[in-house]
Amino acid sequence: MRVTDPIPRPQSLLLSFLGDEVLGRGVCVYTGSVIEVFRRAGVGEQATRSTLTRMVGRGLLCRRREGRRTYVGLTDRSEAILRDGERRIWRTGAVNRDWDGTWTLLGFSLPESWQRQRHDLRSQLTWAGFGALFNGLWIAPGEVDVSGIVAELGLASHVKVFRAHADIGTDIAEMINDTWDLHELAARYRDFDVSWRPFAATDPTGEDALARRLRLTAEWLQVIRGDPRLPVRHLPADWPAAGAETTFRAVHARLEAPARDAARRLIETLPTA
Repeated sequence: MRVTDPIPRPQSLLLSFLGDEVLGRGVCVYTGSVIEVFRRAGVGEQATRSTLTRMVGRGLLCRRREGRRTYVGLTDRSEAILRDGERRIWRTGAVNRDWDGTWTLLGFSLPESWQRQRHDLRSQLTWAGFGALFNGLWIAPGEVDVSGIVAELGLASHVKVFRAHADIGTDIAEMINDTWDLHELAARYRDFDVSWRPFAATDPTGEDALARRLRLTAEWLQVIRGDPRLPVRHLPADWPAAGAETTFRAVHARLEAPARDAARRLIETLPTA
């Protein structure tokens, strides 16, 4: 199956697979089933096995043996990640129309020798939707809880977090444009829309629908997780997020029934309890 190049990373695909087929169902899934579904999505067996092993090692999956077969299930950590993805896709969405003017501000001051800690903090802040307003001062729209990030990195004594509103006269659109790369973000939405829109009018077979839905969800999550959900009223008038989201939902709806039927045939599970 060919949709876009390159194929999303196997871990991204696996998280999408787990969100579709395992989350909220109280089951473990047979690793052979994962390998077969990923083969249909264009991922080789060795890459799939390596990804499963890495995710077990990182505490994102647990293993269970039944006879000669190995099954994998969710951990508390992976369930939290999947719940967040589910929320981003189906509840908060890609277009932020409800922003109340609140910004989360995070300031930090780290010793010059702490290059690794600085890199880790910046990476985590970017993932959480922050952008660098000035050196050492990062902002994100809305109220963002960064307590877990700060605690995990052990930087509580070096970080200060505030909630704030911009003063009257502040050009918020200009500030957003200076802080985030809007051209790159818009390009991701447009590329997704162009790549997937043709599939809103096609009827795939069951097995192809399962692999296609897996890639659809993984690619959409990659796009929206890179989007800090900037307030749409301060973005360019032709902002493409709404169109891309419409395409995602239309293709997903077309794939849902045949993908579900294929999953029943191809995926073997066991109850976790």
